[in-house]
Amino acid sequence: MDKRTKDNPWKLKTPPGSSSYEMYMDEKDGNEIIVCVVGSTVLHYDARIIEDMHKMLLDFGDWMPMGSKDEKAEAKEGTLEFWGRSADNPIGGWYGLKKNFRGRVGMYLPPLMEELGLAEIEHNARNNRIKGI
Repeated sequence: MDKRTKDNPWKLKTPPGSSSYEMYMDEKDGNEIIVCVVGSTVLHYDARIIEDMHKMLLDFGDWMPMGSKDEKAEAKEGTLEFWGRSADNPIGGWYGLKKNFRGRVGMYLPPLMEELGLAEIEHNARNNRIKGI
C-alpha cells in the first residue's frame, strides 16, 4: 500500500467533489493512524480501517450507502458510517480516534479507498455509495 506522509499526503476530494482535503499515515501512541486534514480540522482514524473496510465491502459484495454523519448524529443502519462505529466491526467500535471528531467515516475514507484501488465510489451531489473491488 502507498503510505503517504505529512510532507507528501494524498490530496483528495469529498465524494461530491465539493471539498478538498488531505490524508496521510502517522503514528500515535505506538499505533498506526490515518490523519485527515480538512481546512483547520484534523481527524484521526485507526489505520486498520483500510484493510477491515476492504474485507467488509468485498464480503458485502454490492453497493453500500456511505451515510456520512458526525459523531453526535445517529448513523443509519446498513451504511458505511454505521459500520465504522458499530460494536460488530472488527475493532468493536469507533475507528475515529479524536473525541468529538470520530465520525465522518462515510465522507472521508471512501475517496482514500478509491485512491488506493480498493473500492469504487459514486460522485453524486448526495446519497453516494461505495463498493469494494
